Amino acid sequence: MKRILLFIGTNILVMLVVGVILSVLGLDQASNQSISGLLFICLLWGMIGSFISLSISRWVAKRSMGLEEIQPNGPHGYIVDMVAKFAHTAKIEMPEVYWYDSDELNAFATGPSKNKSLVAVSRGLLDDFDRNEVEGVIGHEVAHIANGDMVTMALVQGVVNAFVMFLARIVAIGIDQVLRSDDDGEGLGAIAYMFLVMILQVVFGILTAPLVAWFSRQREYKADEGGAHLAGTAKMIAALKALDERMSVTRLDTSEPSLNTMKISGKGVSIFSTHPPLSDRIKALESLR
Repeated sequence: MKRILLFIGTNILVMLVVGVILSVLGLDQASNQSISGLLFICLLWGMIGSFISLSISRWVAKRSMGLEEIQPNGPHGYIVDMVAKFAHTAKIEMPEVYWYDSDELNAFATGPSKNKSLVAVSRGLLDDFDRNEVEGVIGHEVAHIANGDMVTMALVQGVVNAFVMFLARIVAIGIDQVLRSDDDGEGLGAIAYMFLVMILQVVFGILTAPLVAWFSRQREYKADEGGAHLAGTAKMIAALKALDERMSVTRLDTSEPSLNTMKISGKGVSIFSTHPPLSDRIKALESLR
């Protein structure tokens, strides 16, 4: 639940900041008389917020996760070789390759585009997994990059953010107009309007989070298929089985929720889960044989 709340909270915070900017600049009020104008403003700023997050994703990952570059000639140089081989097969530029100091059994990919990306693996995964299992994990992450999932998820989140911002303002405008229709009604006023919009964005942000999570789960199946193509189906299944057998609550890191959708594994099964159950993913891969 902590991971879910952090994930939802991060996105809602972005929308609240954007909402305050719109109110301070007076763009809310300027658009109130035109539904199409308001929709355009919300779509524009929803996308801007989402793609700003995407553009700085590598920087955020390096700083927040304490990533350290894996040297080709170092003890884990084979990871660099795996990434290079899969990147060549997938016809993308070589991603940067890092490890991070965490007991969790996980890895993730991020970056603003297919050709500006990074792959990072945890110390726990490097210590506990054999090379075949690691190869399946790396194949999955490179598949995320090759499939353009970072950009795709940013687009989905941007559209959802725009819908949340738009709907919150439509409801707030409606309430304001009802209050104005009363005798001597003065409406909400600028400050009350802004706070109402912020509260509505939080509510609608929570209500729409399952849609983004559902889309993320579908991309996980696609990345598993891509990982099977790059590393081999047997290695991809071995990686997921290893995660299923060894993973526990204490082996997942929730310190950076914005990266959860690009990790190979996530905890929990609910409408807010960004990953399908590992057992379902294994069955899906076994059906491809």
